[in-house]
Amino acid sequence: MSSIQGSDIKKVIIACDAGMGSSVMVASQLGKRLKPYKIKVEHTPVNEIPADANLVLCQEGLVGRARKSSADAVILGFKSFLGDPVFDQVEAAIRDGGSLAD
Repeated sequence: MSSIQGSDIKKVIIACDAGMGSSVMVASQLGKRLKPYKIKVEHTPVNEIPADANLVLCQEGLVGRARKSSADAVILGFKSFLGDPVFDQVEAAIRDGGSLAD
């Protein structure tokens, strides 16, 4: 189990599989939310997660593949592209200095 302090998060990756645009939308929305904290949010395919990613967010069904692609990052799954609590948890950890664990 990996964990990261919110203050250590510099780059968040939204990883996807199908490329249908939903994850691009999530990356854009989360990027706007995290902009005040100077956190970079990017969208990549689940098999191409960059080595400098601190935190990876993906649909729950992709978590296993994301772990194979990025052993060093904390990887959190979400059920819904809109309104999933994980997005609020990420922002709260960054804003309030909490931690996140996968």
